[in-house]
Amino acid sequence: MNQLKIIFLSVLTLAALGKPAIAQTDGNPIIKDKYTADPAAMVYGDTVYLYAGHDEAPAPKDGYMMHEWLCYTSTDMVNWKERSIPLNVKDFAWAKADAWASQVIEHDGKFYWYAAVEHGTIRGKAIGVAVSDNPIGPFKDARGSALITNDMTTASKSFWDDIDPSVFMDVDGQAYLYWGNSKCYWAKLKKNMIELDGEIHTLELPNFTEAPWIHKHKDWYYLSFAIQFPEKIAYAMSRKATGPWIYKGILNEVAGNSNTNHQSIIDFKGKSYFIYHNGSLPGDGGSFRRSVCVDNLYYNEDGSIKRIIMTTEGIQPSKKL
Repeated sequence: MNQLKIIFLSVLTLAALGKPAIAQTDGNPIIKDKYTADPAAMVYGDTVYLYAGHDEAPAPKDGYMMHEWLCYTSTDMVNWKERSIPLNVKDFAWAKADAWASQVIEHDGKFYWYAAVEHGTIRGKAIGVAVSDNPIGPFKDARGSALITNDMTTASKSFWDDIDPSVFMDVDGQAYLYWGNSKCYWAKLKKNMIELDGEIHTLELPNFTEAPWIHKHKDWYYLSFAIQFPEKIAYAMSRKATGPWIYKGILNEVAGNSNTNHQSIIDFKGKSYFIYHNGSLPGDGGSFRRSVCVDNLYYNEDGSIKRIIMTTEGIQPSKKL
């Protein structure tokens, strides 16, 4: 039996068993057939859900051309399965363009997707919220209007300061929304997850550019964010989700040949991971055709985070505890 027949029979056997063949990614980037950016990962049950923007600008065009968000799932952080496109800018009737950075979290059995887009009638970027009963969608607009618009934030005169939402659910059930460009904003969310609960606060962070991400590990809260341009990722620590925040310095350096840097940090099966994008996909990869990568993240005994080492080899598969 020649080699081609053996491969063909193997595929038929997998299909008969109902087990889809999912190719293991060969190091970083972890997604190689599409340009992906602004990764936001969510752990739910024994699965990691990775949500990312889709860089669609054809080479050699410069500029962000992004119309939809993508979703991938994995049970070992190495083998990723693409799901149907769960959300598009058009799903927000009040928005007109730009499927920029986003994040999904679960609350009371529903999944809330906070996404940055260009508003259709209010000048500037805005943040919308979509909702679904399933982490892979389909998602629909939860409000019928934007949660955050440019006229709600006045600390910056920029028309793009309302981007990069990061939402965090604290142990007491209080949800917080962080976001911003040039200025870092935060506010509490109501129990329904689609309204602000109180005023918008401005947080002063050294050299803050954009991409805030808030997470907790043991007794510490962490706020990581992009600084300067080209962007590096720095972080701060606190004993509360509202601060005060202690600036701890750079977490990782400029990512490949991408001017932007955008991160998410998760714990999964006893290990911690730093998920980010660079522009290293062979061919036309770069600042406007980015690619998601994953590397290990390690904490020091005092709770501080060790400098991230970005690799081409990537990580080893996560195993059940």
